[in-house]
Amino acid sequence: MAKAELKTKENDQSVAGFLATVADPERRRECETIVALMQRATGEPPRMWGTSIVGFGRYRYRSPATGREGDWMLTGFSPRKQALTLYLMSGFAPLADLMVKLGKHSTGGSCLYVKKLADVDLKVLEQAVKRSIRSPMGAASAAPAKPAAARKAPARKKAAAKKR
Repeated sequence: MAKAELKTKENDQSVAGFLATVADPERRRECETIVALMQRATGEPPRMWGTSIVGFGRYRYRSPATGREGDWMLTGFSPRKQALTLYLMSGFAPLADLMVKLGKHSTGGSCLYVKKLADVDLKVLEQAVKRSIRSPMGAASAAPAKPAAARKAPARKKAAAKKR
């Protein structure tokens, strides 16, 4: 049996073209604000993921439940009708102190739902995005591996301490 592939993948569709299809002018302006915020936070350009998600950056993940590996965006958003959906891949436990200051929102999994951008503090939102991209869930390689010598150094210190 073949492994199922993710349907939502990074692609070359136009982000500007996609955002131009957002019917509500206020929602479109909110999207432009989020693009600027996420681009500042990640230093990455916006890219389409699937047909309706604007993502920034990427990381390699490994699912602890299935062992499946793949590439995913560090952060992103989608302008849904009911709410703006922002994807903060760290989950919300590491962001708890910021979430209480954010303003009117709800969460689920790695999704932050905001009905109107005016309901949240944009500075707090940017801090949350920046913190979230530092430690995405399931990251197979969130940080570069330490050289072997650096890993062994604490063990040598311990051994030297025992000899004293």
